[in-house]
Amino acid sequence: MLTAEQVQVLIREGVPMAEDIDLRVDRLDGDCALARVPFQAKLVRPGGTLSGPTLMALADAAMYAVVLGRLGRVEMAVTSSLNINFLARPSPTDLLAEATILRLSKRQAVCEVLLYSAGARDNLVAHVTGTYALPS
Repeated sequence: MLTAEQVQVLIREGVPMAEDIDLRVDRLDGDCALARVPFQAKLVRPGGTLSGPTLMALADAAMYAVVLGRLGRVEMAVTSSLNINFLARPSPTDLLAEATILRLSKRQAVCEVLLYSAGARDNLVAHVTGTYALPS
């Protein structure tokens, strides 16, 4: 099993965009990961809110983190589906993603991600479900 720090290094080495958005993996435990994108003005879109691509990137990275944390070095695991429902406007603060594995088989990991602004876990910004295809 990998630590949050080890997974963060793997993601930042393998996915250059993770470095650009300063992706951080705060916690890994069993079937759950907590990832973060610190608030940065460069991630804000017209209208003053965090961009949709930022939310999607964080959700996808959080799913990848929980898969790596559970299975170890499976860098060739790839997103095969991602569905996002935008629920509320994020606050101008760090964005957090809590990812859990709902089902794990030899070929895929089905995950759920709750996105929320720091300090406001009860006010979801987005709800995400996704599947990672696992290498054989």
